[in-house]
Amino acid sequence: MKISAHTQIRISNNISFLDKLLFTKHVGIMLKSGIPIAEAIDTIKDQSSSTFFRSVLTQITKDLENGEMLEKALSKYPKIFDSMYVNLIRIGEESGNLEENLSYLTKQLEKEHEFRQKVIAASMYPAIVLTTAVVVGGGVSFFVLPKLIDLFKSLDTNLPLATKILLALATFSQKYGIYVIIGLIALFALFKFSLKYKSFKYLWDKLVLATPVIGKLVQGVQMTFICRNLGTMLKSGLPIVKAMKAQEISTANLVYREYIAKLADSIEKGKSIKETLEEGKFKYIPKIAVKMIGVGEKTGKLDESFLYLSDFFEDSVDDASKNFSNVLEPLLLLVIGMVVAFVALAIISPIYQFTGSVKR
Repeated sequence: MKISAHTQIRISNNISFLDKLLFTKHVGIMLKSGIPIAEAIDTIKDQSSSTFFRSVLTQITKDLENGEMLEKALSKYPKIFDSMYVNLIRIGEESGNLEENLSYLTKQLEKEHEFRQKVIAASMYPAIVLTTAVVVGGGVSFFVLPKLIDLFKSLDTNLPLATKILLALATFSQKYGIYVIIGLIALFALFKFSLKYKSFKYLWDKLVLATPVIGKLVQGVQMTFICRNLGTMLKSGLPIVKAMKAQEISTANLVYREYIAKLADSIEKGKSIKETLEEGKFKYIPKIAVKMIGVGEKTGKLDESFLYLSDFFEDSVDDASKNFSNVLEPLLLLVIGMVVAFVALAIISPIYQFTGSVKR
């Protein structure tokens, strides 16, 4: 799979998702070639574009040379190597199949990277259109319209309603525009700060999931990541309870994190996943997931069921994002076109009326 450096996703300081992916892939290849792990990491570190990541790999190499296990050395950097990653490394070291588990991780990270790019690509066009509209609209509101106020007021003619509305907006922008900008920046900063509190973030995550259209898209994204991670961990030999607890830490959405915590707790008490899902309140876990997990538990192929579900939800997100973009693009263009037409009408109409009265 070809990965562009222009689509790197930052995960910590100056470390990108691509750095992590390439590190995992290259270490696995070098281990298969018979190169010791410390030497492999020491060789790879200079290939990273991140100075911070190179310093991290230097320290990991020193820890390995001092006799530490790779799992322990990686666990010191949880923002880079999450619990799922570290657990798979630990299982690989304990079983003697580190190369195989690195291969599992590489495939999982490649799929995750490709999936993230699909989501980003689907939202790119609407984001560009909206950003352009806001920038242009703001520029016109704060720099162009205020200059038209005196001009239109000096015209000895009855101004059309559209022009009066536009002048009211221009006057408001002239008097209070700077306060509006400061207020919006303050609200955004307050929102970002509030997300650090679990109670607020939980409510926000729940609100997003309940939002029409967008909620379904977010639900599909979360289910893709969760099912793929669980399938990969189970396939590599990690017990289901430990896999659940590792995934609980790795899950960003607090609603799904709560779901996984409940599942881990019920599994420890001897219940099956399907039984727990059918008895409890798991509103944002689709019925197809419950059925497929039940099939996997009966056949003893739960890892395959999770991996199948990850592909299923990825395809559903891909289709939904394409449909969302196809609907949103013409809608955005229509709204922007109506705004442009309104502004043009508001500016041209009084000038046309004034020139007409002069001729008479």
